[in-house]
Amino acid sequence: MAMMDRAGVARSLEQIASYLEIKGENPFRVRAFTAAAKSITGFSGELDAAIADGSLAQMKGIGPAILQIITELVTCGRSSLLEELHAAVPPGLVDMLAIPGLGVAKIRQIQDTLGIESLPELEDAARDGRLAALPRFGQRTAEKTLAGIAFLRQASGWRLSHHAAQEAEAFREAFAKLPHILTAHTAGEARRRCEVVRDLVTVLVADVPPEEVFRQLGAMPGVGEIAGDDERRATLRFAGGGSVQVIVTPPQNLGAVLVQATGSEGHLAALSQVATSKGFNLAGVALWQGSRFVPTPTEEALYAALDLPWIPPELRESGAEVARPVPRLLERGDLRGFLHCHTSASDGTNTISQIVAACQAEGYQYVGITDHSRAAAYAGGLSPERIQEQWAEIDAINATLKDFRVLKGIESDILVDGALDYPEDMLAGFDFIIGSIHSRFNLSKEEMTERVCHAMDSKYLTILGHPTGRLLLSRESYAIDLEQVFDKAAATGVAIEINADPHRLDLDWRVLASARERGIMISIGADAHNLAGLANVQFGVGLARKGGLGPDAILNCRDADGFLNFARGRRGN
Repeated sequence: MAMMDRAGVARSLEQIASYLEIKGENPFRVRAFTAAAKSITGFSGELDAAIADGSLAQMKGIGPAILQIITELVTCGRSSLLEELHAAVPPGLVDMLAIPGLGVAKIRQIQDTLGIESLPELEDAARDGRLAALPRFGQRTAEKTLAGIAFLRQASGWRLSHHAAQEAEAFREAFAKLPHILTAHTAGEARRRCEVVRDLVTVLVADVPPEEVFRQLGAMPGVGEIAGDDERRATLRFAGGGSVQVIVTPPQNLGAVLVQATGSEGHLAALSQVATSKGFNLAGVALWQGSRFVPTPTEEALYAALDLPWIPPELRESGAEVARPVPRLLERGDLRGFLHCHTSASDGTNTISQIVAACQAEGYQYVGITDHSRAAAYAGGLSPERIQEQWAEIDAINATLKDFRVLKGIESDILVDGALDYPEDMLAGFDFIIGSIHSRFNLSKEEMTERVCHAMDSKYLTILGHPTGRLLLSRESYAIDLEQVFDKAAATGVAIEINADPHRLDLDWRVLASARERGIMISIGADAHNLAGLANVQFGVGLARKGGLGPDAILNCRDADGFLNFARGRRGN
């Protein structure tokens, strides 16, 4: 087992980049580490194997120096460069980089002028007026700094869903190979497909007592500490910084243990009430009927004993799901079209032909190409001339395809006045348009809501993209009245996107029911910038499932003609 997994390596490379940036190192070197972190995040293989066979050295952005650092992280669980930087740069200065509005220049100014090197010191200065008094700061910057510090505190200790899924699967695979382990199961928030995850939980089915399993776990390479929570649970902490709670059970009780380990508290409380009402007791981690132990070798057996259908893990949140019929939930195979992807024409890394081949291999029937519009100059937004060239390329590719179609789309910036980027005669040439906000996030709630609602008045807008602008554990949603946006979407027939990029997962699953109650169609957009981004769709599917959505609610579950008819219907043709 590698001493550090992909997520840990990517985090370490990002930390090195942050330290170098604070130190004022060459910007090209900083960007090299940032790019390498992104490459590692999107890498689908095992790092130790890729190092051994030389394939990692062939990856774009992984030069000899960075490869050496990655090798050290994977084999030793540490980086000598990162340790040197940690000793040279106060960690609090790096923490400040995550606060919106505080770039390197301002952080250095804070350090040089006020002698501040930690978040608590910065918070004090923001409260007592010292920060606002600095040149180029002011009271608004101080208030935004306080809000940023509060957000960082809330986010610390959490993992994004894709990082959690990778770590959880790596643990599960490693534990499953141990002697006397019959099966291994991921549980907890990761299994419920929560958008952010604090704790990783694995359930092991063993044919030996738990203490024997824990002895084996403690001897595994990379385990720095194993702490027993009770006779059947222990928490493992690894030298690379990861941790996982392990629960051991015999086969006959797997169902009850896995249900409890998956949670949530609300779901378990509701199950316990049902059990009591039917003469059972869901006590500890087992089902009892009086003094009789009721075997539950599967989760289905537990639910059936309580006269309940098996409830998918994604739905196990509030407890209200126990009293509702289980809906037919969306599956990845229900999606016919792949939407929201960027090519090398803007800020993506692959050509249209490469994306088409990948989508065909994944079983899709069509792909909607949506590069950035010209207002997004920072992302290589397309000029009208380049759009004409792309349309000609799409026509040529479509002429060669059978049983697959490439649709002409764009991710048009919603400008500050609510207009879509490009004049109407050009908008009319697209098969469909995703409208998104990429700038001026600081508008008031009323202004942002009016901006978005005005965009939906355009008959050319098909889908509202990442509608709240959130970046999980990084940036909060901009101020917007979603209920008003939903009412407008319902009135105009605009679909709303679940942006499946695991950094976004926007819309939030908690508001999907409200949107669907109004009859709004939902699309799942991968926001893919490379071929690895095709896998983002699974996170969008998970979010839709958490919101209780089935294929009838998802726009790109329609075939190409059905999708295009939806887009044309908004235009009145």
